[in-house]
Amino acid sequence: MLASPPRSIAAPSTACLILASVAMFWQGTTAASQPNLVVIIADDLGYGETGMMGNAEIPTPAIDALAQSGVRCTSGYVTSSYCSPSRAGFLSGRYQSRFGYDLNPTGERNNHPNAGLPPQQKTFVEHLQSAGYQTSLIGKWHLGTRPPQVPTSKGFDRFFGFLHEGHFYVPGPPFENVWTMLRDNTLPTGRFETNQKTIRGNYARINEPDYDAGNPMLDGSEPIDHWNYLTDTITDKAIDAITQTASKPFAMVVSYNAVHSPMQASLEDHAAMEHIDDPQRRIFAGMLIALDRGVGRIIEKLDQQELRQDTLVVFFSDNGGPTAELTSSNAPLRGGKGSLYEGGVRIPMIWSMPGTIPAGAEEDTPILSLDIAASFLPLAVGEASQLETDGTNVLPWIGRGTFELNRTVWWRMPRGARALRHGNWKFVQARQNQPIELFNLASDLSESKDLSDVHPNRLQDLLAAWDAVQAEMPPAKTFN
Repeated sequence: MLASPPRSIAAPSTACLILASVAMFWQGTTAASQPNLVVIIADDLGYGETGMMGNAEIPTPAIDALAQSGVRCTSGYVTSSYCSPSRAGFLSGRYQSRFGYDLNPTGERNNHPNAGLPPQQKTFVEHLQSAGYQTSLIGKWHLGTRPPQVPTSKGFDRFFGFLHEGHFYVPGPPFENVWTMLRDNTLPTGRFETNQKTIRGNYARINEPDYDAGNPMLDGSEPIDHWNYLTDTITDKAIDAITQTASKPFAMVVSYNAVHSPMQASLEDHAAMEHIDDPQRRIFAGMLIALDRGVGRIIEKLDQQELRQDTLVVFFSDNGGPTAELTSSNAPLRGGKGSLYEGGVRIPMIWSMPGTIPAGAEEDTPILSLDIAASFLPLAVGEASQLETDGTNVLPWIGRGTFELNRTVWWRMPRGARALRHGNWKFVQARQNQPIELFNLASDLSESKDLSDVHPNRLQDLLAAWDAVQAEMPPAKTFN
């Protein structure tokens, strides 16, 4: 039998209400009575791509320094390996399957009535807004386009960015001052054609979508036609928001679309990666160093405003990297974006708050994106918050090596894909009617040895735990 109940799973009838004050933990820290929150989301960044995860090929000094200032979560998880459901889980603090949101809308489907957060589903940012926080969403949304679903209807006072799944990094075409790489399946497999600074190739499953169609850049609700390289512009807007709100408690989500396709790197960043010969990898590297530069500039602004110790900063990727599309590596994990193997859902993650969270620490206990809401709201709102959440308040133990119980993490995705981790054991069913595999992550992080025949009783326990949660969930919505 399972050694302990699923700590991160709560049925609606017995929801985990974040009511208890954590004053005993919070006393003696240097944080303000209403601390700030900055969540930095990378898009499609693989587990193995940053220096903090051991990759020396592409320099990521700012992300690495952020990890040194806090806790590097070696078992950081999201609740889906696709962008939109993952973000729905983070902002609601709940498994998105609780409101049937398992699909990932792209293109015109972003406008479908079932796409995005349901109008009735609150975000944890709405609780912060009600408590007097100044709130901002800068960058990618991908959680609905109808008026009740846009960021300013979901708790954000300020919004700059776009509503769909992706966007070109500069206005165009023609695309100026960037190197661009586009998928083109009209070419023979493996063939690449270069026209000035645009490379076309048949290297991934689909042709490059027209990301900007019906998807303008928005400042609030107003479309804009001109912006600089988008990663840098998002950083600029985030720094402006910090400056404008520094005198009041604030919560800001900096939702980069880097390193999501389309692949575009500025000329300067591309030139800086001249040691990389592969043209696709070199453009990716330029995109990543721009993201890293943005992280560094945001932390520098918090330091300049003397807000660093009063601000919880969390960095994570919304899902694993799509390697063929981007080269984004999930090493040493199996699978990637769209998969429920570790490479799809285990992601780079950092929690940092000097004076409150230990510096230079590692945490191997699973930490979920859902834990951000469950951890921050008690500090910011206290007993006024009654958020129904599947997350856990991790602040009393993250990076301290004191968490003793096994956590359970549950996944459901389209086409019958499902998985559950409890302790070091995890089962994966990649698709309906495909084999159910069992892995021990402590000894087999790459999920290469199926132990379902060796430990059938263990597998049955995990399946029963998955079924118990599934019984609480509504059917998945469709776009039909």
